[in-house]
Amino acid sequence: MTIRLQATARQRTLRSMALLPVVVAAALAAGCGDKSSSEGKATQAAARVDGSEITVHQINQILERQQGLKPEQAEAASHQVLESLIDQQLAVAKAEEQKLDRDPQVVQMLEATRRSILARTYLEKAAAAGAGTPTTEEIRKYYDEKPALFSQRKVYALQEFTVPGTQEQNQALMEQLKATRGPAQFVDVLKASGIKFSANQITQAAEGLPLGIIDPLSKVSDGEALYITGNDGFKALLVVASRSQPVAFEQAKPAIEQYLTAERRRDFAVKEMKALRTAAKVEYLGKFVNKPAAASSSAPASMPASAPTPVPAPVSNEPAASSSIDPAALSKGLSGLK
Repeated sequence: MTIRLQATARQRTLRSMALLPVVVAAALAAGCGDKSSSEGKATQAAARVDGSEITVHQINQILERQQGLKPEQAEAASHQVLESLIDQQLAVAKAEEQKLDRDPQVVQMLEATRRSILARTYLEKAAAAGAGTPTTEEIRKYYDEKPALFSQRKVYALQEFTVPGTQEQNQALMEQLKATRGPAQFVDVLKASGIKFSANQITQAAEGLPLGIIDPLSKVSDGEALYITGNDGFKALLVVASRSQPVAFEQAKPAIEQYLTAERRRDFAVKEMKALRTAAKVEYLGKFVNKPAAASSSAPASMPASAPTPVPAPVSNEPAASSSIDPAALSKGLSGLK
């Protein structure tokens, strides 16, 4: 099977799915034996840097934006965040010592950040209040429409081959590869072509695969490959083996509800931004009079999908063979299958 790369919506990631807050105050306060009120209050401070406190609240704010963070990863992640905040505080102290906070360019950047946060917060709160939540019927409908993610979900052992070249050069090669049987023959044909290629081997459940290929890959038999073509070459995903691991509706329901809620809020934010533009008097001046920028058709620029974080979300080393489904991983697949 061959599919064509789509340069636009193919990689639209669902970043707006909100995680439940990860509370780490207990983990950071562990080991404090004295229960006095003064020491209880002190546990809200995670560290002091030359007298300046870094609080548990600051750490939690960052952890809440970590996509895919699991409860058992919270303690390790909290310490990573704390170390980053300590480094940040040290640099901030030096910047203030040198009066960099009074630099005109810095003042402008701080004001731009303030405006961005205010705009984003307004849209987030408006969307949370006005978007509503999906019904059970809507959740069931989505479940039924995505069998490759749920009722017919598979775990794949894949070999990924990246082959450079023009469409004309690779067409004949793909036809030869389609006639092979098994990984050994597949590699032999690639080597015989004289084209330099790269290979990678992964084992992954459907929801963890790149967006846009889950449905077509579900139709590929073991020993065959899915071909993804582009202007500068193609990728071949050879299915070495696959096994069925369906997810029941009740298992998938929380993740689907979370996803659909996030989609509702994103759509509401887009409509709200359009309504604000309609109600306002917007005048383009100077060089912008004749060529106004096209309004975004996705999330407004003032409402970024996610904020930068000082540490990446921890990566789970658990195998993808679990019969349950992780909402954060599922959202990755869901976002590309609308």
